[in-house]
Amino acid sequence: MSRIAYVNGRYVPQREASVNVEDRGYQFGDGIYEVVHLYNGRFVDEDRHLDRLERSLREIRLPMPLTRQALSHVLQEVARRNRVTEGLLYMQVTRGVARRDHPFPARPVPPALVVTVKRIAPYPASVDNWGAAAITMPDLRWARRDIKSINLLPNVLARQAAREQGAVEAILFEEATGVVTEGAATSFWIVDEHGTIRTRPLSHDILPGCTRGALMAELKEAGIGFSEAPFTLEEMRRAREAFITSATSFVKPIVRIDGQDVGDGKPGPVVRQLFDIFARHVKGAVKNAA
Repeated sequence: MSRIAYVNGRYVPQREASVNVEDRGYQFGDGIYEVVHLYNGRFVDEDRHLDRLERSLREIRLPMPLTRQALSHVLQEVARRNRVTEGLLYMQVTRGVARRDHPFPARPVPPALVVTVKRIAPYPASVDNWGAAAITMPDLRWARRDIKSINLLPNVLARQAAREQGAVEAILFEEATGVVTEGAATSFWIVDEHGTIRTRPLSHDILPGCTRGALMAELKEAGIGFSEAPFTLEEMRRAREAFITSATSFVKPIVRIDGQDVGDGKPGPVVRQLFDIFARHVKGAVKNAA
């Protein structure tokens, strides 16, 4: 069966899908994107992702391409037409098609919307084989990392560097201070040397991760303490445990950074507990949506 994409009001075979060469997303990276995890036929944390989409669009002064209800229907329809029940759905909104000029079009044009979906393996059954390696790299991105912009070249280069070194993620840090920001495509956490779960607080410096927010809500519900506090590379290297979160990584232990073991080099007890908590969240979100 041919994969189906939604492109500007039409469901089309993905191999035939196209956008105009003067789409501002193509020429300027003038757009926003979101990625949503599809589990057992239901979207996980859909409201969080749509909230973030709306916020990012407001920050770049771009209207929603559809009403929220209509957009939700499109997402469901793309998944249905592709018969995907375990996967990742990608949506992208750009400022649309206009003659190439850096300022916004003098006459507003309709935003462009593309939605695709792909299959992935389901949430892992165990954390035992889920640990991975990471590297560190200076954070070379722009100053508004809280906006989920499609301008991802620094992220692409960081992820490629990680792949070339046998790692799954690049942990980014500020060169001037050595303070860790986040992963190239994930939120980054540590369990510090004192046993405190820590992640950087929200600001223009990091993306407000939806999985990050969902996990925090689950921790509060379970009465598990955590700290939104900056930490340095040195503190990270002394950490007992480390992990990343995202719609694609879920809760993924990082057991080695720059070739050095984190703790004993195996998923630790805190990450094991959080992995199980988030697995219940994913399944609970599906149950509540049914």
